[in-house]
Amino acid sequence: MIDKGDTAWVLICTAFVLLMTAPGLALFYGGMVRQRNVLATLLQSFAALALISIQWVLFGYSLAFGPDHGGLIGGLDWAFLRGVGPGPSSYAATIPHQAFMLFQMMFAVITPALITGAFAERKKFAAYLLFTLLWATLVYDPLAHWVWAEGGFLRKLERSTSPAARWCTFLPAPRRSSARW
Repeated sequence: MIDKGDTAWVLICTAFVLLMTAPGLALFYGGMVRQRNVLATLLQSFAALALISIQWVLFGYSLAFGPDHGGLIGGLDWAFLRGVGPGPSSYAATIPHQAFMLFQMMFAVITPALITGAFAERKKFAAYLLFTLLWATLVYDPLAHWVWAEGGFLRKLERSTSPAARWCTFLPAPRRSSARW
């Protein structure tokens, strides 16, 4: 059952991540480059937003969260958002599937946009667009599937009780009790 509060919260969080990408990251990286490269750096963040949004709608979401194929990648069952509707999904039972898709899309957008700081002022725009599209398709989408999708092999590994699974679960963030402040 769709919960209005949960849906509103997810959409607000989606808007915050959008604001971190478009004006936030664009202006941050724009302030770190020489004056003659500010516009190009701003454009890279906005181009990542546009390009990855299109990629996500066409096939990225399906590769990342679509029905599983061997734990490695999702199928193209949800390509062009076929089957992604206003009802809840198995990923989020209290928000619309479309809202979940938008929330995940914002992280697919900001991730390659963050990488632009590593090569600001050193890459041609066409090469940047190609890199961004290939990186999102070949790196982000499969990794998102492995970790978060139903059937992803790392998600299954976390549920097991093996020492390797406990070690992988520890990697993302140390527990508070183990932090040395």
